[in-house]
Amino acid sequence: MAGASPTLHTPRLRLRQFDAADAPAYAAMCADAEVMRHIGNGQVQTAAEAWRSMAVFLGHWQLRGYGMWALEHRGSGRLIGRVGYIDPPDWPGFELGWLLARDQWGHGYAREAAAAALRHAFDALQRERVISLIRPQNLRSIALAEALGMRLAERIELMGGEALVYEARR
Repeated sequence: MAGASPTLHTPRLRLRQFDAADAPAYAAMCADAEVMRHIGNGQVQTAAEAWRSMAVFLGHWQLRGYGMWALEHRGSGRLIGRVGYIDPPDWPGFELGWLLARDQWGHGYAREAAAAALRHAFDALQRERVISLIRPQNLRSIALAEALGMRLAERIELMGGEALVYEARR
């Protein structure tokens, strides 16, 4: 099922494919040191790096048939983050990840979006196991994973640091 991403709707959000118009807003999120502190290697991204990340997300849909969605607020139409799946070759597993613009933290958007994506993974993609890789200091994401019903399965080294592997099983 490689190709364009399906669009998912929640009461307040639309999970949709990234497009070129998202580049400035996504670059602003990725330039925020607090937003990026626990993502990947913990470094901010330039606008060009953020654009390449969006291209990777689109390519993941083409190559795998699943990937990362742009997270749009339905009321305003604003891009407020991303949520979806990461599973390149040699990755620890089928990962559900999320990132939100800092001014959108604390409104329950990450939980709402991640819950929809987790349901999609189990129902539409028939996944038996979904993981989230979380840095031990990322208490907000640990709390979100636990709220989604995920449990700590193991600790691994990933991209130069420790990562907690939270998992949910169907």
